[in-house]
Amino acid sequence: MSNLVLDAEALYRELLAGVRSMRTGDAKLVGITSGGAWLAERLHRDLALPGAVGIISSAMHRDDFAQRGMTGAGRQTQLDFDVNGASIILLDDVLYTGRTIRAVINELFDYGRPASVKLAVLVDRGGRELPLQPDFAAARVSVPTNQSLALARDEAGKFSFKVEG
Repeated sequence: MSNLVLDAEALYRELLAGVRSMRTGDAKLVGITSGGAWLAERLHRDLALPGAVGIISSAMHRDDFAQRGMTGAGRQTQLDFDVNGASIILLDDVLYTGRTIRAVINELFDYGRPASVKLAVLVDRGGRELPLQPDFAAARVSVPTNQSLALARDEAGKFSFKVEG
């Protein structure tokens, strides 16, 4: 599968259209560090939304925290709005096992009880270990378990994918 080629910019345009149709009222965009945060920041700008974009980290609620610690944690959670009663669109770059989403939902509920949480992802690669599914996925692809798929961003903010393994 090393010949997997995904056009991240084309998928971003699909995600933009999907999030535009999912967003109702004053739904808040919250991106998961780091790829999801990049997506949320760009979507927030492209949709000309008021206020700040939310960033959320899975680091403190991961089920492998004992092994990983804070390494690779990147940006920490920053939610500059009241989570209680908010409609939230959670954004991630690649959905795989569902463990990051589980951790992020635990983190989100540490800040309050939202009215609703929807999940939008750039790529759903399958391989779920938990019963979590996106409300919107720009693409669904099969990637062997021995390979990883990660979003990259260049200095100009253009997206691409790295396939490793």
